[in-house]
Order: sequence, then structure tokens, then C-alpha cells
Amino acid sequence: MNMDQIKGKWKQIKGAAKEQWGELTDDELDQIEGNRDQLVGKVQERYGRSKEQAEQEVDDFLNKA
Repeated sequence: MNMDQIKGKWKQIKGAAKEQWGELTDDELDQIEGNRDQLVGKVQERYGRSKEQAEQEVDDFLNKA
């Protein structure tokens, strides 16, 4: 799924993201609006992941979406 599709379906994908990363708030997920880089940054911040780990985790999630 490309980034335009992700942004278009963000409201639907947001629920799955909340399940995957329960520490992210609804407000944070609303602000992200399907932006991959912002999601990577939030995962990095909340879960103490390295940038590479967070990018891989987000990419794996988005590829399943």
C-alpha cells in the first residue's frame, strides 16, 4: 500500500495502529494522519526504539494494512 492510500484510509487503519501501539494516544494518532515519518517518530519516542527499529516496525505494520 502506498502512502497516498495509507493517508486515505488512515481512519480505518488507525484502529489497528492503536492495537499495535497501545501507548499512542488517540490525539497522537489523529495528528499523524497517515504520515509514516511521524508514526516512526512516535513509536521511537514512546517505545524507546532506535530509528531503524521503529522504521522496520512501522513498515511491517503498513505492509499488512
